[in-house]
Amino acid sequence: MLGLFLQGGFFHGLNDLTYGVDIEHMRWMGILQRIAIAYLLAALCEIWLKGDGNVNLASSLLSQYRFQWALVLMLSTLYLSLLYGLYVPDWEYRIPIETSSSPPKLFSVKCGVRGDTGPACNAVGMIDRKILGIQHLYKRPVYARTQQCSINFPNNGPLPSDAPSWCQAPFDPEGLLSSVMAIVSCFVGLHYGHIIVHYKDHRDRIFHWMFTSSCLVVLGLGLNLCGMHFNKALYTFSYMCFTAGVAGILFAGIYFMVDVCGCRRPTFVMEWMGIHALMLYILAACNVLPVFLQGFYWSRPRNNILTLIGIGR
Repeated sequence: MLGLFLQGGFFHGLNDLTYGVDIEHMRWMGILQRIAIAYLLAALCEIWLKGDGNVNLASSLLSQYRFQWALVLMLSTLYLSLLYGLYVPDWEYRIPIETSSSPPKLFSVKCGVRGDTGPACNAVGMIDRKILGIQHLYKRPVYARTQQCSINFPNNGPLPSDAPSWCQAPFDPEGLLSSVMAIVSCFVGLHYGHIIVHYKDHRDRIFHWMFTSSCLVVLGLGLNLCGMHFNKALYTFSYMCFTAGVAGILFAGIYFMVDVCGCRRPTFVMEWMGIHALMLYILAACNVLPVFLQGFYWSRPRNNILTLIGIGR
């Protein structure tokens, strides 16, 4: 519910003091919704899908949580099968003309392919358009900042004269299929937590973290070199492996510095940010704090604190 309120379109962003959203065009998915779904499924599996017994070796750790890893395998197979196996037909979308009473402008996107991971014809977008509805997707996708779609690349800007027809199409990077890989990444994090639970020696913990993380990084890089490229918007399997591995290596490094060496003071800021991560995201990334601050102005709305410090117009 918080995600729908903050990311569904209720707040209209910087330089706009209006608020409210048409339910027929509310964005259903978002980062907070993805986190909620992934954490919920991981928590339920941790309650119901784990074995009993002591863990002495890495193989016994995997065996104790074999049902969770079986689910990870099923989810990964489902994602890869749909991403590379689904046929994506031609599709259309409409963009309203704000300065005219004319009907919305119709754009046609030519596809007719399978396994495409480009902006226009990927299965991730097709599934969201079919299930969620194109009117409920994110209307300012990252693709709008690409060289093909913006003369101010890598920033947003006017369309080039030869811009592809898909440049203004809604696309949700936190859609249904891409969230499947986010769920898998939560299980990787759960595995890192299992190492803390079952291994008490610092050396054992760091070894297992580094071994798992290194394998994920190598797997991700190998898949990227073999053609399954990193793609954050689609949350590809290679991207998930690489980022989860890098996160594990970073986690092991911080653990060594703080818990083994006792150097806690340099990481105080990161600790505080981690404790209040959700609140910081809501205030900053969701523009809640900037929208709140711009509501206080002198004489005219443009004379606000944000404009004074160079944010906004």
